[in-house]
Amino acid sequence: MSVTCRSQHIRQTLGMGFLLSDDVVVTAYLELRTRVIAMLRDVEPSTVANRVPHCPGWTVGDLVGHMIGVPEDIVAGRMEGVTTDAWTQAQADRHRGKTLRELADAYEATSATFDPVLPHIPAPVNSQMVMDAVTHEHDLRFALDRDGARDSAAVSVALGWLVNMVDGRRPGYGEIVRAAGVSDWDLLRSLGGRRSAAQMDALGLDGATIVTLMEGSPLKPPA
Repeated sequence: MSVTCRSQHIRQTLGMGFLLSDDVVVTAYLELRTRVIAMLRDVEPSTVANRVPHCPGWTVGDLVGHMIGVPEDIVAGRMEGVTTDAWTQAQADRHRGKTLRELADAYEATSATFDPVLPHIPAPVNSQMVMDAVTHEHDLRFALDRDGARDSAAVSVALGWLVNMVDGRRPGYGEIVRAAGVSDWDLLRSLGGRRSAAQMDALGLDGATIVTLMEGSPLKPPA
């Protein structure tokens, strides 16, 4: 499905105006996982120790461990402290010491138990999960110097969740940021806590307002 067609799903979920439909969310996550697994199997094994600038304190291995740990914890019911630093760090710790090949295999192995559950994760939680995953996909790409997938379904799903969130915090602001003339990928990175207020201003967004709207969420724009 093209990005244009996917955009037609916006506002279909009653009361959750900017979210994309559940079937698009499921497909987006499956495509994302396939991309990440392929990337892990294609890069130099030593890059497992690369630092991830967007996730200070984490290596590539730690970041991928978190990405694997999310579906593992959903299936196992380990949801206490979900989205907190302690919850995500436990996932990274659980997979520490694995090679990139082992991490790729572990991520692929989650499909057996997670894929039957995925279609039943309700909105907006399913879109939020994709938002986290695609944010980290691009954190990973930056750490590995592997650009790509900036127009993926996952980017559209994640942006739908983020715009829906800011619109909920300031009604009408979702339409404002969507009309700002910023690419979907840059808007994703801005609302997703990967751009400073000054960088957002340079893109034509109101960085100070977005920083304020993100207060109290795990999405903390860098100084």
